[in-house]
Order: sequence, then structure tokens, then C-alpha cells
Amino acid sequence: MKSIIFDVDGTLWDSTDVVADSWNAAIRDTVGIEANLDGDRLKQLFGKTMDEIGLAMLPMLDKPKRDEVCLVCYKYEDEYLLNNSGVFYDGVKETIDELAKHYDLYIASNCQTGYIETTMRYGGFADKIKDFICFDDTKLPKGENIKILMERNNINADEAVYVGDIQGDFEASKVAGIPMIYASYGFGKVENPDYTIKDIRELPDLIAQIN
Repeated sequence: MKSIIFDVDGTLWDSTDVVADSWNAAIRDTVGIEANLDGDRLKQLFGKTMDEIGLAMLPMLDKPKRDEVCLVCYKYEDEYLLNNSGVFYDGVKETIDELAKHYDLYIASNCQTGYIETTMRYGGFADKIKDFICFDDTKLPKGENIKILMERNNINADEAVYVGDIQGDFEASKVAGIPMIYASYGFGKVENPDYTIKDIRELPDLIAQIN
């Protein structure tokens, strides 16, 4: 194993409470709707593409208006996250530091431009991540984005693994042709994952075993 590609939400941190506050404010200010979103609701949505989240959150709006509101949501989110960090799972920062000594680390997430950078800034590990990609960069599903990330970094499929927490992450890893390590401490459930960890601090030992 040479390369480890990480998801963000539900794998590295949980920003759902902060994001819920920002989206509620954005929706109220833009269309006067009280969305009453909370962290638990967003845990069910995070991991989907931005378009899918918009549809699930605002089905009463037509697509042009929904897209407009979603852009405001992400603008408010970015502003909130300037001053309010998500909560990193125990051991994330130390594990990233340890893994970076032996492996090339990457991030692929279904998020907006700037979100991964914010996560890395709060985590203090931007210098440990060699490259990253998000849905907003390409408007492509996560599996295709993982493939793009692999191609531009010359990552061989038999030397890489994806670490994520929902079924969509598992399906994306299959599209990219690499195994997935299921972060079972995160947001979702995964059927028949390739590997499972209950704590991110288990990751170095598991990767060593896979090798």
C-alpha cells in the first residue's frame, strides 16, 4: 500500500452542527423558509453530491431556485467555518501525522470548493495531504473524482485504499477499482465492506496488515 485516500465528513470530522446553523440562516434569509435542520438530519445528507443534498433539503423549490439557495447555503457555511470548527474524531490529527511518514495521503469528498482546505486548516495537516478533489471542482460523482485523483498522481489501483463511512463511499471505491476501509465510527452503515475500523487510530496497523 502506498496511497490512502480519505473522505472528510464522518471520517475525519463532524461539522454537521455548525453547518446546520449556517444553512438554516441562509435558507431563512434567502426564501423565508424555516428549515429547522440539525446535525442529525445533515448526517443523513452528507456524503451525497451537492445537487442531491439540495433536492432532499428543498424539494418544494424548482431547480433554478434550489440551486440559488444552495449557493447561498455554501457561502454562509464557508463564513461560519471561518470562526467555528467542526469536531475532529479522536486521534485524527495524530493518525494523519503518523501515516504521512510512510504513505502518500489524499482527500476526495462530495463537497464545495474550499471545504477541504478549511478542514485541513483546522486540523493542521494541510502539509500532509499531497492532493485533493471535490464535487464542486468537477461536478462528477465521487468514484469518477477518485479516478481523476489517481490518474493525476500516478496512483496504481493495487497500491491504494479509500477510507470512508457510508455506502456511497463503498460504491465509489468500486468505481475507482480500489478497496474501501469502512470508518464505522462515522455517519453511516456499509454492507460488506472490504475492511472495517472502529477508531481511526486502528488505521496504521490495518494498513500494515494489508501490505
